[in-house]
Amino acid sequence: MAVFSLFKLSMLLSLLSDVKLGSWPGILTQKEAVAVGGFPQQCNRIECPTYDVINSGEGYEIRVYNSSMWATTSPIDDISFVDGTRTGFLQLFNYIQGKNNYNEQIEMTAPVLTEIAPSDGPFCESSFLVSFYVPKKNQVDPPPATGISIQKWGPTYVAVRQFGGFIKDSDVGVEAAALSASLSGTTWLDAIKKSHSRDITTVYTVAQYNSPFEFDNRVNEIWFKFEM
Repeated sequence: MAVFSLFKLSMLLSLLSDVKLGSWPGILTQKEAVAVGGFPQQCNRIECPTYDVINSGEGYEIRVYNSSMWATTSPIDDISFVDGTRTGFLQLFNYIQGKNNYNEQIEMTAPVLTEIAPSDGPFCESSFLVSFYVPKKNQVDPPPATGISIQKWGPTYVAVRQFGGFIKDSDVGVEAAALSASLSGTTWLDAIKKSHSRDITTVYTVAQYNSPFEFDNRVNEIWFKFEM
């Protein structure tokens, strides 16, 4: 069963078009105190990509994601994570609602990813790629669509930090810095730095698991993808 009813999705689009809100999947922007850690419980309700945990420490977890397919927007340039994610999610919303070459509706999955290539300054535009995990049903032949690219992941190493609440722009850099600090002195941070040695600024990802209608026990993650 789809996570959102068509009515709720229509409501979401109406809200997003009329009011400046938090990023998908958050409408409110205040932080909430929730216990996070381990397997995202939302993945017991909707389909998520599969992974193995190979290491964990204070404030971080190292995962290896299995091969999978993702639908990804073109780069979105914006000064705001919230606005960039909203723009990308609306493109993906249209995609899963049937605006693709197969005119096929696709089940909602989690998480929605926003990959961030940070700007060089506080008032410069960063680049955002917003991605949707393609359900197993569609993995063999994901519907193509204008403006959406289908990306195949091989086995992918990810360093992860979880945090709760509705995400604000100011949260993203703070949580990314906290993940980097928690990895200090580990071979994982060395691998991350080596993998991103050609990046002008370190590229990282925000994963969001909840619908905008969930107010409790929200789970978000900062990801550093890397190679071993």
